[in-house]
Amino acid sequence: MKEFEKKAAVITGGAQGIGKRIREMFEAEGAYTEVIDIREGDWYTGDLSDPAVIEAFVKYVTDKYGHIDYLINNALPKMKGINECSYDEFMNALAVGTAAPFYLTKLFLPYFREGASVVNISSSRDRMSQLQTESYTAAKGGISALTPALAVSLGPKIRVNSVSPGWIDTSYTVYSGPDALQQPCGRVGTPDDIANMVLYLCSKKAGFITGENICIDGGMTKLMIYHDDHGWRYGE
Repeated sequence: MKEFEKKAAVITGGAQGIGKRIREMFEAEGAYTEVIDIREGDWYTGDLSDPAVIEAFVKYVTDKYGHIDYLINNALPKMKGINECSYDEFMNALAVGTAAPFYLTKLFLPYFREGASVVNISSSRDRMSQLQTESYTAAKGGISALTPALAVSLGPKIRVNSVSPGWIDTSYTVYSGPDALQQPCGRVGTPDDIANMVLYLCSKKAGFITGENICIDGGMTKLMIYHDDHGWRYGE
């Protein structure tokens, strides 16, 4: 019997991209999956910035299964910069990216089975950034900080970890030249790179790992670049 056979996995933002691949991999291993996404489709449709939607979704899942084994908080927060982002838009990003994972975990708490696992999808932007990305970066920084706090509070019954993807191309485009070579691994990431780690963190093989944030970015955040390094010139 496969390890994930007949286990219940909930994936937020599972309609496309990384979330979709996580769902597919769980299903290939025999798990039951439930997805919530703001996009319309053959899954539970709802806006995670609304607490009432979260409450209704949790009731839907627990009424259907009576328990939960894995919660993957993957829904994408809004990315807007300080020049354009309104207060309401900033708070929406925090609601989707940080508050919703907290509230989902809280509401599912009585229903997690022994050995359950929560995996939060953060971003390498929790430690580095680009211009005009404040709403997204703040939300991802929040979920990275929330992860070890939850791990301490929920252990030993439930393990909580996060994954911080770097550049992940959800269309599986193969890049060459500088786009690939600026990453020490020599390529751009794919959803499989993240989904494989998520399933590992949910597995018994990762039974001694909790409270960790694992950055999967091809080494990009480790490459230190100064003016005139690698042909890069600041402000020119």
